[in-house]
Amino acid sequence: MANLVSVERASLALGTAQVLDGISLGVGGGDRIGVVGRNGGGKTTLLRVLAGIREVDAGRVARVGGLTVGVLTQDDELDPFATVRASVLGDLPEHVWASDPRIRDVLSGLLGGLDAPVVGGLSAPVGPLSGGERRRVALAGLLVAAPDLLLLDEPTNHLDVEGVAWLADHLVTRHARPDNAVVAITHDRWFLDAVATRTWEVDSGAVHSYEGGYAAYVLAKAERERQAGVVAERRDNLLRKELAWLRRGPPARTSKPKFRIDAANALIADEPPPRDDVELVRFATTRLGKDVVDLLDARITVGDRVLLDDVTWRLAPGERTGVVGVNGAGKSTLLRAIAGEAPLAGGRRTVGVTVRLAMLSQEVRELEAWAERRVIEAVEDVRSVVRFGSRELTAAQLAQRLGFTGPRQQTRVGDLSGGERRRLQLTRLLMDEPNVLLLDEPTNDFDIETLTSLEDLLDGWAGTLVVVSHDRYLLERVCDRQVALLGDGRLRDLPGGVEEYLRLRAAAAGGPAASWDAGRSAAAAAAAAAAASTTAALAGPGAASGSAAPGGDPSGGGTGAASAVSPAQAREARKAMARVEKQLARLSVREERVHAAMLAAATDHERVLTLNRELREIVDEREVLELEWLEAAEVIG
Repeated sequence: MANLVSVERASLALGTAQVLDGISLGVGGGDRIGVVGRNGGGKTTLLRVLAGIREVDAGRVARVGGLTVGVLTQDDELDPFATVRASVLGDLPEHVWASDPRIRDVLSGLLGGLDAPVVGGLSAPVGPLSGGERRRVALAGLLVAAPDLLLLDEPTNHLDVEGVAWLADHLVTRHARPDNAVVAITHDRWFLDAVATRTWEVDSGAVHSYEGGYAAYVLAKAERERQAGVVAERRDNLLRKELAWLRRGPPARTSKPKFRIDAANALIADEPPPRDDVELVRFATTRLGKDVVDLLDARITVGDRVLLDDVTWRLAPGERTGVVGVNGAGKSTLLRAIAGEAPLAGGRRTVGVTVRLAMLSQEVRELEAWAERRVIEAVEDVRSVVRFGSRELTAAQLAQRLGFTGPRQQTRVGDLSGGERRRLQLTRLLMDEPNVLLLDEPTNDFDIETLTSLEDLLDGWAGTLVVVSHDRYLLERVCDRQVALLGDGRLRDLPGGVEEYLRLRAAAAGGPAASWDAGRSAAAAAAAAAAASTTAALAGPGAASGSAAPGGDPSGGGTGAASAVSPAQAREARKAMARVEKQLARLSVREERVHAAMLAAATDHERVLTLNRELREIVDEREVLELEWLEAAEVIG
């Protein structure tokens, strides 16, 4: 298809920063493009250039005649006096939009249906809505209008896991046409993989294009950086030779050939400007004893609403749990109850003697007192010197590793970007060496580079970790277990992970219990459903008690019926577990081979896509086997 928008040698400077530097790119019909890059790197500016909102300083931007463009900005421009109906449906007659399945899908997915219960009804005024509700209304209006070019700036902000899955499915199955395109800035890597057919990385004024979503982007970027490393090493070797030659001989000799001096200067001039790399450092964790935090027969309420009723949750040493649920289900309140910041309406909370607890909230209120102070002072307030093994780092050295280099350390905290404040907030918490870490939406305001660094840090976390997040990639990456708040006063264990949560939500809504994830096979979905029903059958009559042991069902389901299993059934279950473990080992070997092949073929996009499909098949097969293993383990008890 022809390009809807063509950008040729475009340059744009904002102040002293060169945001776009001679870029050339195009958006064609059928494209679904994800835009990634560091905070402040120029992603939003690029979107504005594509939309025609901002003119470039040099170069040319061309659009096909009659192109309709819709833009979702991070700050909506809705009329506060308009109704939800007018903002979303405009002047469309009711018989038109009510009979259109695509529009009904938008109303159901973003607003809760024809009565729009999420935002208080279609007749509700926009003005009193919360920021998240206004953003849903703005996004719904764009999707109903279905412009030729849809430009989305962080569309998954304020959406829960279910909303992100719905949006990905809608963009791929209902919105996509050969004559339209979607360009979305996002830090949600699961969403990027589910939607994008191409990925743009905005970096230092350039835009690098990669085929495929996040997985293909990571592999291709690794290959590009490897090649750049080879070039840099060759340049460094040449530079060392030239500088060594220039230093040779008596100091008074000034008749060195000019071409040798020019060659050395050219090598030096070719050195790219240094970037402020981010390295979230792993602080020592205070020893954690056997007892951590227990909520015993806990009842948690907000006003007249009961969020949790008679629930027992014992956090275990080293437990890594992700919490999912719809917005307003009480996830943040649950974390605050664990931290002792929210009172219990019933039951009690006990804390181990050795527990040092830290909580990263969605707010950055603890930094408000430092708004007029410098970054370095905010770091030194916790500790001026920190120890890593046998080494000691000063607060200035630590701030440098966190991306606050040179003059940036002298910046007022109030002048930092949202991502920088969030990074500083997390660092101050970790410097106190907690052994229980509660993270409430930790991915807010983080770019992908910082998210990757955070995940690397959490991989080696020796304490207890509880994460509330709508970032499905993060949950599946760093947590060993997921639990859900479904609005029924219980805490539900999810042996099948986020995919099981989406099936439960679909079933509760009366819709088909189908997989939201296009990358999952029907076999995996069927096996997960079978495992869930088997678990429910094994739970027995005690399932309503609302208590859970570590690793068990927090809704009260357990293995109380395991004692009724015959010895023959137990032997068969053990054989099944042993067989599955062997198959999983073989799958791991296959997976390693595919990863190696993808790295070797990183520049061959078609080969990478083929291998990526093979990798998805391996993941699907592994999920089926893991669920089979869990089913057998439930039998044994």
